[in-house]
Amino acid sequence: MPYLAILSAMLLWSSSFIALKIVFAVFDPMVVLFARMLIASLCLGGIVWARGGVRWEYRAGDWKWLLAMGLIEPCLYFLFEANALIYTSASQAGMVTSSMPFMAALGAMVFLKERLATHKWLGLILSCAGIVWLTLSGRPDSHAPNPLLGNALELMAMACSAAFVLIIKRMSARYSPLVMTGAPTLMGCLWFGSALFLPGVHLPQHLPLMPTLLVVYLGAAVTLGAYGLHIWAVSKVPVVVATSFNNLIPVMTVLIAWLVLGETLNAEQWLACLVVLAGVLVGQRQS
Repeated sequence: MPYLAILSAMLLWSSSFIALKIVFAVFDPMVVLFARMLIASLCLGGIVWARGGVRWEYRAGDWKWLLAMGLIEPCLYFLFEANALIYTSASQAGMVTSSMPFMAALGAMVFLKERLATHKWLGLILSCAGIVWLTLSGRPDSHAPNPLLGNALELMAMACSAAFVLIIKRMSARYSPLVMTGAPTLMGCLWFGSALFLPGVHLPQHLPLMPTLLVVYLGAAVTLGAYGLHIWAVSKVPVVVATSFNNLIPVMTVLIAWLVLGETLNAEQWLACLVVLAGVLVGQRQS
């Protein structure tokens, strides 16, 4: 079940790059991010009410970790990612996510004292090699006006994501997945809600149907669903095992972008996708 949950979260996150690319062309990014957090918070409140509460075991000093978790992701993470998708394409942003497992693996070694087997390192290296191949074999994207800046911002988002996973692993023994999903979501709602009053933020004058439905999808399915599934899975498996599945995001993103946005894949890119998949399989096999 943890692996199925991770795969579902990866698919939802992959689709979010394409959805964000579409809605950012219609709505102000700050409006989209606030609406996303608000929808997720309302859905989460309904779930908590239906369950009659949540489990937690607060200890002195935990507020620092909970605050850091919320500031890192969604606040800083979404801020970096939203601006990244203005300057780079959905496919390239998805490809940059391959850096996240390496960041998380190094963090797990240093802070959580997790040991990495040789085959796990081999799987990570193989997957990242496939991502580099996928990137170099792609054609220039007309929707990426400044891919260097956009990809750099997406890399900063991945650093936030790696730190977020490490904090989840530290806190998962005392807090339920609902608490660890809800705390960052509520903080993101306050963060991006206050951003609506910044100069230059344009509130929507009308609500086109498809972009509006995509915003609802981002809030309910991606923000709440993907984060909830991923947080629960991270509490059940080692950090390196969970984060290595992030290497599927670039492949899934490219495939969805091909289906939805009409981006094409050449034969070399298909081979690179197979290398990424092989790396994930190698990294997940039993010692």
